[in-house]
Amino acid sequence: MKIFKLPILKSLWTQKPLYRTFHGHSKLLASDVYSQYQAVRRGEQEIPKYFNFASDVLDKWTEIEKAGKRPSNSAFWWISGKGEEVKWSFEELGFLSRKVANVLTKVCGLQKGDRIIVVLPRIPEWWLVNVACMRAGIVLIPGTTQLSAKDMLYRLQASKAKCIITDDTVAPAVDSVASESQFLKTKLIVSQGSREGWLNFSELYKNQSADHSCAKTRIEDSVNIFFTSGTTGSPKMTEHSQGSLGFRPLLSERYWLDLTPSDVIWNTADTGWILNSLTSVFDAWVFGSCIFVHQLPQIESATILNTLCRFPIDTLVGVPTLYRMLVQNDLSSYKFMNLKHCMSGGEPLNPEVMEKWKSQTGLDIHEVYGQTETGIICSVFKGMKIKPGSMGKAAPLFDVQVVDKNANILPPGQQGEIAVRIKPIRPLGLFSEYIDNPKKTAESERGDFYVTGDRGTMDEDGYFWFIGRDDDIIISSGYRIGPFEVESALMEHPAVAEAAVVSSPDPLRGEVVKAFVVLSATFSSSDQEHLACELQEHVKKTTAPYKYPRKVEFVQQMPKTITGKIKRHELRNKEWGRM
Repeated sequence: MKIFKLPILKSLWTQKPLYRTFHGHSKLLASDVYSQYQAVRRGEQEIPKYFNFASDVLDKWTEIEKAGKRPSNSAFWWISGKGEEVKWSFEELGFLSRKVANVLTKVCGLQKGDRIIVVLPRIPEWWLVNVACMRAGIVLIPGTTQLSAKDMLYRLQASKAKCIITDDTVAPAVDSVASESQFLKTKLIVSQGSREGWLNFSELYKNQSADHSCAKTRIEDSVNIFFTSGTTGSPKMTEHSQGSLGFRPLLSERYWLDLTPSDVIWNTADTGWILNSLTSVFDAWVFGSCIFVHQLPQIESATILNTLCRFPIDTLVGVPTLYRMLVQNDLSSYKFMNLKHCMSGGEPLNPEVMEKWKSQTGLDIHEVYGQTETGIICSVFKGMKIKPGSMGKAAPLFDVQVVDKNANILPPGQQGEIAVRIKPIRPLGLFSEYIDNPKKTAESERGDFYVTGDRGTMDEDGYFWFIGRDDDIIISSGYRIGPFEVESALMEHPAVAEAAVVSSPDPLRGEVVKAFVVLSATFSSSDQEHLACELQEHVKKTTAPYKYPRKVEFVQQMPKTITGKIKRHELRNKEWGRM
């Protein structure tokens, strides 16, 4: 992995206005973890060879906390919504995560570099396992709790994970494919009861010693692997390092979150996605802020709004669907206790939603843009002029441009592909590679750039505007859904001869999955509405439920190329009225 050299780091950073904001902000930060990296940020010192987020950030906050130099603010604050509550200081987080690290290494026999899949809802154990894996140098692979048995098998086989941690909801799916997962050695369950063939996580970690020495990890060592949605094939494994996730925010300072140790941040994203890892682990804890978590078995407007009224949440992060839901309520009847900064990411947010939110709450919504591969690369920073519909300017450390098919930088206003400069030096923050897929890794590079696959423009002021995917990925409620998996699930049904899946506009979710289906010649159905429901249920059972087609249209034939490939773009254009 290529790391920033000093002149580039310095020249990129001094162009960013938030540098001045930081220095005049608060004396609370004068003695925090930033002090040891100021020389690196100024370009006067090389990025360190070794780095571990647990020891170099979290444990430093413990020292600051114990010295009485941090506000009396929890590091972690969880509520169940049913009266249960958990609060940890950085010291308590360190104590408990060391116990979990001993479970992983001494009980499960995992070693530095081994991989573990973690599929848990928004419960405290997810955060303990994250920190424990950092301490042990174990590579964590998060997954959404909506994964099916087929999804789980693919991830277990592709990742070669030796251990999995999940709960009672997902455990049956794991058991159904465990015999085919030759690399899986240990299964840990977070449960009040016992399950045959599983070790009980809660019982084990409570009885473990808290004496654990943090692994010495290089800044390029893998810390997380995220599975992306595939366009024409299976999901890819995207590798992120200690540097790209943990050290990057130390160089970027407060940029998109703009937090302090006094702040409380609430991110409603699923635990399986990188937005949760960025917002609710690395980027928030770098600043010594409190991460607030609501278990949220279901995303409901009343629950979100009441929580904002009852708890001192300063910063809210959510996908556009969240805000579309919230503005359908009479917000004048709610008084938020402390909210002052709202952010949206995962897909474009409608300008009319931003205006309605602003008119009823007095708060702006700041958009951010990024991918699993990049993290946040564009943002509307606090204090920046908001241009409704724009995802803001390039974030610190990234040179973001709009390029053509030959990697030439396009002038303002001209449509092209959003790209990040990676040559002569790859920026710290970008993923390392698609694991076991060098061809795909190479295809993601064009000239001096990593190309995102998203089309957009940049205006004269440096603001970026999202137009759409350059491939067939569907972005619905912040979930990125590859059509291939949905089409494959549909093709397993005996009634389906051909299937094509595209995005379709939706007022709440932005876009949803729509399936065009050609029925098998041997299958006839006079009740197509019933058959559509049957196909939807089939997909829910075959793959993750969030991927099912909310719209189904039966057609006689598909538009195809001369070589017989389905022209998804024609179907998509028809849905969006672009014909």
